[in-house]
Amino acid sequence: MRPAILNPLFADITALTGVGPKLAALIGKAAGPRIVDLIFTAPLSLVDRSNRPSVADALAGQLATLNVRVDRHEPPPRGRKLPYRVICSDDTGFLTLIFFRAREDYLKKILPEGQPRLISGKIEDYKGARQMTHPDYMVDPDDPDALPLFEPVYPLTAGLTSNVMRKAVTNAMVRAPQLAEWQDDPFIKKNNWAEWHSALVELHQPKTIEDLALHNPARKRLAFDELLANQLALGLIRRARKKASGRAITATGTLQKKARKEFPYKLTKAQESALGEITQDMTAPERMVRLLQGDVGSGKTIVAFLAMLNALEAGSQAVMMAPTEILARQHLESLLPIAESIGIRIDVLTGRDKGNARLEKLAALESGEIQMLLGTHAVFQKDVIFNDLALVVIDEQHRFGVYQRVSLTQKGPKPDLLVMTATPIPRTLALTSYGDMDVSLIKEK
Repeated sequence: MRPAILNPLFADITALTGVGPKLAALIGKAAGPRIVDLIFTAPLSLVDRSNRPSVADALAGQLATLNVRVDRHEPPPRGRKLPYRVICSDDTGFLTLIFFRAREDYLKKILPEGQPRLISGKIEDYKGARQMTHPDYMVDPDDPDALPLFEPVYPLTAGLTSNVMRKAVTNAMVRAPQLAEWQDDPFIKKNNWAEWHSALVELHQPKTIEDLALHNPARKRLAFDELLANQLALGLIRRARKKASGRAITATGTLQKKARKEFPYKLTKAQESALGEITQDMTAPERMVRLLQGDVGSGKTIVAFLAMLNALEAGSQAVMMAPTEILARQHLESLLPIAESIGIRIDVLTGRDKGNARLEKLAALESGEIQMLLGTHAVFQKDVIFNDLALVVIDEQHRFGVYQRVSLTQKGPKPDLLVMTATPIPRTLALTSYGDMDVSLIKEK
């Protein structure tokens, strides 16, 4: 159960002030749908407003913060589509502020004549004179906190501005709680890391480009927290899975022997090794959850097919999921001749199956006549019912979500699960991403 102190972080971002459904959709696209997603969205770059030259020393094209006096307003003549100009100065020269489609009452209120102002924005050169178009900030020097010297820049999407995103992150950070230290104290001191909340604040308040670097102590602290939390969660899942009872699928290997006679080749040593590990898992009373990794052409499908035959020989059913209809039908085309020769019924179910043809397949599946099913996302539908599903095989598992994987394994009494991938995964990454699974490798073509 999640501790109550963390609940505010898992609220929808619409709980933040000023974030309605439309804005939430944009922020969600850039960062994620929850407040916790916002606080863990790191800045990509930094706007540095600490450059404070005099007007004469301000360079065109650079961002600068100038301390000036507002001399006079020059609104355009009525009916003329000209910019609104505000003339400012310091002891070294003049700066003209340019505004298009300006509201005179607003500008005279925020830039009162004769008063000093801190103006921040990009300096431009117009016919040898300094000017600034639509300054980013125009604040009273007596309230310097109103002008942040350093502004983090976050990931954006079309229709989402930096200011809106920055405000959303700031509001989200208010909900970040003070947490008791959970890391090993000597380890924290050895790495010179701050506590969690301080590291999070530092992440969102960079003052130099170095603060954005991946080796920044605050980032390293938060990254370590995330990795360790992920590994602990996977460890808990793995322990719970090993404690959970499954079903022992025992077979003499008769169907496998028949099928092997139909192969125009012998399995490689790597295939045999992977098949042995899978078979051993299936005969154990604990539930199998195994990742079969191998490059395209290494023969993962035939290994999975032989494993499925063990489930069939035990009187149960097996299903193999493919991410596309084309791949599902390719599997059927290659496996159907072997299945027919050894006397088992194999079929395919995709979104293309409609009407009576689909109903007939569903009835045959529920009765157990279809022993081995190949399919796509169509198999996830509620009306797809198995008679006794004992083994689930998922091809290119990264194309399926976790909930889809879980929903499929709920279509049988604690079926074993075998997922396959052709994506090369270093062992360390495999343990990180698939820590709840055992891993079998096919290293030969």
